[in-house]
Amino acid sequence: MAEEKREIQEVSKSSTGFNIPYPFSLLGTAGRTVKEGIVSSLKGLQEIEAEIIALTRNTIIDVLRAAGDITKEGINVIADTMKGAIQATEEVGTGAIMSVKSVAKGLILGVHEVGGDVVKAASEIARDAVKNAAVVGADVAEVARRTVEGIIEATREIGGNVEEVAKAAVKGAVEGASEISKTATTSVKEVLVGVVGSTKDVLSTALPKGAKSTEEKEPEIIEVKASPQESEKAEAKETKKETKPKGSKKS
Repeated sequence: MAEEKREIQEVSKSSTGFNIPYPFSLLGTAGRTVKEGIVSSLKGLQEIEAEIIALTRNTIIDVLRAAGDITKEGINVIADTMKGAIQATEEVGTGAIMSVKSVAKGLILGVHEVGGDVVKAASEIARDAVKNAAVVGADVAEVARRTVEGIIEATREIGGNVEEVAKAAVKGAVEGASEISKTATTSVKEVLVGVVGSTKDVLSTALPKGAKSTEEKEPEIIEVKASPQESEKAEAKETKKETKPKGSKKS
């Protein structure tokens, strides 16, 4: 207790010459309790995310290897996996949406491990995530955002083409949203601008026209046509000018 008191009374001299308490020494019992609780929770969350990534990765590797035909079974397995992940929100609450990023990441890692097409998988993962989110009434835009984040993160880890994979993921998410409603499509486009904008600005080529945050309009070419009467007058004047005889020079 005496040591704690001395810690709180520690001071440091600022550049202005005033003695002020060292900021972190002001933490009392309540402050330390909250700080430790937050640190512990965040560490726990990271452990849970790591477990979900490993679970998803190992599951898809096992299933695809057992199936033999990665190309044929890959899409079905991805769809089934995302469906299971999203449906978890019905049992444990909407907080399970937080796990979607880890599931998407695990799927990409798993597909890469068995030699599958990561670009095609990215598109399918994002599309299925968005469509299944709508079915359970989850926040479609948030699911799209976290899914694409997980895909990009995994692609960086495996040393893949982040730009190409991100394009595929965004395209898949938008296509999935377009099957739901115009509102969902708009929401997904808006939220993905922030996610993908930092990745070599791939959004400009990944999304259809009209989805760009600052789309440059092409200059409008306006063709001005003369009225029939004005055209006839101009033609008559030109004809008259051509048929007018040239004056002869005096000798």
